[in-house]
Amino acid sequence: PRVIDVRTAEEFVGGHVQEAINLDVESGAFQSKLSSLDKSAGYALYCRSGRRSAIAAELMATAGFTEVRDLGALESAAQSLGLPIIAE
Repeated sequence: PRVIDVRTAEEFVGGHVQEAINLDVESGAFQSKLSSLDKSAGYALYCRSGRRSAIAAELMATAGFTEVRDLGALESAAQSLGLPIIAE
């Protein structure tokens, strides 16, 4: 799946799952950025605690995305995906 970190840019730089892209769900631009994503592709979402990723998963489902997994917190997402956490 394509991995999306829905935290802030500052949180993302501090450490994120390798290969993740950053789309801050609370930035106000999240929903407009969804239009550039393939709705038929698979996505895995995570944040710090799971609250924001749950919100993002619901927004994506409402927008017509069919394969969205909420992986919860950063550490559990990395473990589920078998990918390391890296910092910039």
